[in-house]
Amino acid sequence: MREDKGFFRGRRFRQTGFFRELIKETYLHPGDLVQPYFVVETEEEDFIKEIPSMPGQYQLSIRNLILRLKEAMEVGLKAIILFGIPATKDEMASSAYDIDGIIQRTVREVKERFPELIVITDVCLCEYTSHGHCGIVKNGKVLNDPTLELLAKTALSHVEAGADMVAPSDMMDGRIGYIREVLDSNGFEDVPIMSYAVKYCSGFYGPFREAAHSAPVFGDRRTYQMDPPNSREALREASADILEGADVIMVKPALAYLDIIHMIKGKFDVPVAAYQVSGEYSMIKAAASRGWLDEDKIVYETLIGIKRAGADMILSYFSVDVLRQMSSGKGWL
Repeated sequence: MREDKGFFRGRRFRQTGFFRELIKETYLHPGDLVQPYFVVETEEEDFIKEIPSMPGQYQLSIRNLILRLKEAMEVGLKAIILFGIPATKDEMASSAYDIDGIIQRTVREVKERFPELIVITDVCLCEYTSHGHCGIVKNGKVLNDPTLELLAKTALSHVEAGADMVAPSDMMDGRIGYIREVLDSNGFEDVPIMSYAVKYCSGFYGPFREAAHSAPVFGDRRTYQMDPPNSREALREASADILEGADVIMVKPALAYLDIIHMIKGKFDVPVAAYQVSGEYSMIKAAASRGWLDEDKIVYETLIGIKRAGADMILSYFSVDVLRQMSSGKGWL
């Protein structure tokens, strides 16, 4: 130790909350957060069912979604992403692109009631296929190119219903360019595409598959979702989708792939989204329910970590809870 005690004194700015706020480097804003919702095609207007593996999250009728959105917007919710649970499924996912399908009807209703709310729609087929895969299946193989037309039809039907942005999550090669061309040729040049460009084949999706009734009947999704050990491949996927017309690049899941978020943010000059997925949500909820950790602090810490890694927007099931905390003025860490 030097005799003049001239060592670094980092504690000087940690003494009070005011000092810590003065030098804070990363902020979480209401506009950073997107809340996912599961909407069910049902004749029961008041249908609501809690998802067992995702406490506090629900499958909702359109009417109950509208009621929840009103409350959520009062605490600052600005954007949502919708996942549909259809009444019927078939091998060609025909409910996905039906103009009167669950997502199409929901979008029309939401935009009529809340025109200022940003409505993003998930574009995939797994919730709508009888086999649970994200594309057309023939002889046990998921076919890439024939699936593109159905994905584009689905995206177009969402936009025609009023969606502000579409988010293809299927991981079929070439789907961004195909969707962009279809949207543009139908006069929707200004509608952005948020690509699940970097979607890993992850064990963190389990609770979502229960919520959306989208688990594959056979096999898995390793032939089209990314292999977790790979990082350079993420750059190739993102680059390809940007060249095809993607406006936002998403990394999914978030917490196990913070390095990938950071890489994408540093390499490309486009907004980066990250999805704090169902398994991440459920782990925090489970540990908090047993008193093993403080839910509020862990939620804030994980979201700040995702933001610090480089995410411009975060899709999280905690979004509305966090907004309630923000609007109440309750402190965090």
